[in-house]
Amino acid sequence: MYKIIFTVLSLVLIQSQIFSQTMDFETYNPPSTLVVPEHEVTRAKFPFIDVHNHQSTSDRDLGPLVSEMNDLNMKVMVNLSGKRGSKERLLNGIKNVKENYPDRFIIFTNIDFSNIDDPNWSENAAKILEEDVKAGANGLKIFKSLGLYHKDKNGNRIAVDDPRIDAVWAKCGELGIPILIHAADPKPFWSPHDDQNERWLELKLRSGRKRSDTDPAPWDQIIGEQHNVFKKHPKTKFINAHLGWYGNNLDKLGELMDKYPNMYSEIGAVIAELGRQPRRAKEFLTKYQDRVMFGKDSYNKEEYYTYFRVLETADEYFPYYKKYHAYWKMYGLDLSDEVLRKIYYKNALNVIPNIDKSLFP
Repeated sequence: MYKIIFTVLSLVLIQSQIFSQTMDFETYNPPSTLVVPEHEVTRAKFPFIDVHNHQSTSDRDLGPLVSEMNDLNMKVMVNLSGKRGSKERLLNGIKNVKENYPDRFIIFTNIDFSNIDDPNWSENAAKILEEDVKAGANGLKIFKSLGLYHKDKNGNRIAVDDPRIDAVWAKCGELGIPILIHAADPKPFWSPHDDQNERWLELKLRSGRKRSDTDPAPWDQIIGEQHNVFKKHPKTKFINAHLGWYGNNLDKLGELMDKYPNMYSEIGAVIAELGRQPRRAKEFLTKYQDRVMFGKDSYNKEEYYTYFRVLETADEYFPYYKKYHAYWKMYGLDLSDEVLRKIYYKNALNVIPNIDKSLFP
């Protein structure tokens, strides 16, 4: 009898120990035991231009931000949200920069699509854009809301290649300013949320990012609309944000580079895609070294270190800073100095007007 009781208690104890060791997948994140050379890079090897950021330049003391930029070796930050909210925000931002740090910030303007059904919208939008450039804006940022959220008065989705916007694209070419355009989101956001989805964890933790083919349109359709704009306006320079969401398919991105010579790109928020394929990514960035720029998107000083480490070192098997974005490990690309210089600043100098070239070697 006692032997039976002891056996049962032992089984209960073993079972409780097993249960106590269970955990959710999102909490499992063990440090690697691999011992390899590590090189933390807290300052870029060459001065750089961040072409994709959203720091407000209006009505604030920019001193602390500039101090951090100096630490990182960031000479110029492009604020893509210059006009988001109001014309006053744009003008105040331009005034603040000119009076305090005229050589450290470039401001892009934005477009209001709310009155696109107005028969004079195209003409007025192009005119307003021209006024913004005269006031000091040096580019146009198109947010992903075009193609995803903006609707006309009948509730229909406004397509990225809506012909009513043609006057805006053409005006940018005429004015010599680039358009940094973000269309859609990563393709897995449109895929079933199951064990075959590489973004499963991100969609679990950020459920609002999940979409379907009818919400509001298939991924391929939205991306195709963007490419139609590139094709239709060859005299306008476009910076396709986030490697055009083809960082996981560099062969396809290369085809687009070849097909649309007016299309450039940047690496904001997709450094993990490059870091998991170091040999292929190095080959791609070397081949298209005149077409890719440095971008970060969200601002966090310490997160820049990972970008520098991927681009500059030959380190192996190190983590990305957000597991839900990339549960895999990354490797350094060990890019040549000439390729680094082009990604860090030379390409941006060739595309974005009025950057102070004296800041760069």
